[in-house]
Amino acid sequence: MRRDTSNSTEAPFAALPEDRRREAMARLAVLRPALEEEVPLARAAAEAGVPLRTAQRWLARYRKDGVQGLARLVRRDAGRRRLPPKLVALIEGLGLLRPRRSAAAIHRRVVEAARAEGWPAPSYAAVHAILATLDPAMVTLAQDGPAAFRDRFELIHRHRAEAPNALWQADHTLLDVLILDQKGKPVRPWLTTVIDDHSRAVTGYMVFLGAPSALNTSLALRQAIWRKADAAWTVCGIPDALYVDHGSDFTSVHLEQVAADLRIRLIHSAVARPQGRGKIERLFGTITTELLPELPGHLVGGRPVSAPRLSLAELDRAIGAFVVGTYNLRPHSGTGKAPRETWAAGAFLPRLPDSLEELDLLLVLHAKPRIVQRDGIRFEGLRYASPTLAGFVGEAVTVRFDPRDLSEIRVFHRDRFVCRAISEEHAGEAVTLKDIEAARRAHRLALRAGIGERIARVADFLPISDGPAQTAAPPEPPSRARTRLRLYEEDD
Repeated sequence: MRRDTSNSTEAPFAALPEDRRREAMARLAVLRPALEEEVPLARAAAEAGVPLRTAQRWLARYRKDGVQGLARLVRRDAGRRRLPPKLVALIEGLGLLRPRRSAAAIHRRVVEAARAEGWPAPSYAAVHAILATLDPAMVTLAQDGPAAFRDRFELIHRHRAEAPNALWQADHTLLDVLILDQKGKPVRPWLTTVIDDHSRAVTGYMVFLGAPSALNTSLALRQAIWRKADAAWTVCGIPDALYVDHGSDFTSVHLEQVAADLRIRLIHSAVARPQGRGKIERLFGTITTELLPELPGHLVGGRPVSAPRLSLAELDRAIGAFVVGTYNLRPHSGTGKAPRETWAAGAFLPRLPDSLEELDLLLVLHAKPRIVQRDGIRFEGLRYASPTLAGFVGEAVTVRFDPRDLSEIRVFHRDRFVCRAISEEHAGEAVTLKDIEAARRAHRLALRAGIGERIARVADFLPISDGPAQTAAPPEPPSRARTRLRLYEEDD
């Protein structure tokens, strides 16, 4: 009897599942002596332990369709033959209901319904086969909801900016490492990074403690936009567009004002849809898997594999060295070239603010009022001087500063930039606010240790009684202490 294959699936051999391709090659091995060595088919089939009729059928299918014809045929209506259409529809409907049911549970329900309707009871294999033919996208949408369907099956557009600085991306991540805060307690720091979409180069970053804020975002953008002190880090300029998520720091009025002033088009990703931020997420993954395991305090499964020792400033330097010396210099898998090389390939002039002071006025939010003294400005325990301040002695000014570098401050008078004042004690050396606070803490601890040591020595200088040594009576418990009337010799 001729086999009906009108409902069978046909696909190129390379597109067939692995098990069906292996089966086809095994059947071809049975036929190969007859095809290539002119061995009688009956003999080849007998040596392989295959019935002659079966071998003849394989040979006919091979001559008609090639090796693809030797693969086992799978019917599109597998599991549906001899079953009423309404019963098939019932099985499919149960397979799409929420909550998700197992094939065994669906089979039990279907058998009960079939008996009630007078239909033939399907086997478990038939029910399982029908459920297996359901579209996975349909099952996901029905049982897991639109968000899961969108993340797994919706077509996304992987866009790459056409030129350097055409589009930047910025985002935060909580790092899998513990560092020591100002009090010596282990804490997890955050990292904000800014990357160029076209070249994948890191343009700026910020490491900080506490929740992400508009200040941290601003400081990362300040570093990203302005020229770097490190000659190996050439990426700079104002981007045409900045792509961020819907975090409160990225949707702040301040960032909108900065973007408007610098003529940056601010683009927010769709709420709860991270697909567009894949490039910066891959950067976070690289830092997590390559840099952090080399640092003390690295977290695995939420637990440190070594004792934390780094300060925030030391972690900042480690990330900076990795970004500039490794990440930006090696070929990127997405572009095939080093990010720094790709960024500079266009030989373009990046758009920059007129001055760093103008950029700071927009981005740096740390501002403190001060009075200009005769010897300069006192700020955070340091003295800052500049010849320009001679004309502002006694005047109230606003000090703006970068918490990562307190070697200099910017001075504004009535919202106009006056000068940059330098801490002469640290000229040419970057001093962070964290360094200052750590030094203060160390100084307080040293003073307290000295106080305790000197108080302990007081007993060495107390006068010693000439009488026999007496043992002081132990104090009464607090609960039994009472106020007593003191009697003096004059009262007798």
